[in-house]
Amino acid sequence: MRSLAIITAAALLCAAGSQAAAPARKAAAPAARDWTRTVTATPEGGFRLGNPAAPVKLVEFGSLTCSHCAAFSAESKAGLPSYIRSGRVSFEFRNMVLNAADVSASLLARCAGPRGFFQMVDRVYATQPDWLGKVAAQSEAYASLPDTQKFVRIAEIGGLTGIAAQSGVAPARARACLVDKAGLNRLVQMYQAANALGVQRTPTFLINGRKSDAHEWASLEPLLKQGG
Repeated sequence: MRSLAIITAAALLCAAGSQAAAPARKAAAPAARDWTRTVTATPEGGFRLGNPAAPVKLVEFGSLTCSHCAAFSAESKAGLPSYIRSGRVSFEFRNMVLNAADVSASLLARCAGPRGFFQMVDRVYATQPDWLGKVAAQSEAYASLPDTQKFVRIAEIGGLTGIAAQSGVAPARARACLVDKAGLNRLVQMYQAANALGVQRTPTFLINGRKSDAHEWASLEPLLKQGG
């Protein structure tokens, strides 16, 4: 009996020693957050992509009928998303509407927001020459219509309702947004607020609340690197 107890005790000690000698497993590092998946509406009426607490806050005052804004959208694709993804830079777009076609496109993009706002804006910019050309060529079809009917007709002529559908806005919802007076008033208020800040052209950028002299990606990116 005594020898059996000794053997059992030795086996337990051996097992304990093996467990002590085994290397501890490292806890898996948490996955880095991808801030390009975070979109929020801002009190100023814009939509912000990225970390609300980012140390560098970039704001664009843009028009969806502005060719320079479309160029910035295309050129910035190579670099801006990586700044946003890391959480270092947030990007807010504030509509500064310049004409009736811009109002139609902006109402629909905002109708897709927050989740589909930037997706819709990208599609509007990518197809800008096509849809805007159609709208310009058929101006007589909507020129004399009341505002709400005008915005609906422009969206139909340019195919903007189809673009909105690709961003999750059903046709009935699109029409409701195009005739929404509160949505139109919000765009007017944003235009007035931009003017009060001295914004006179699109695109105009703010970096951490300060207006920048840069108007294209090549001159804006170095400022983001410097933190504004």
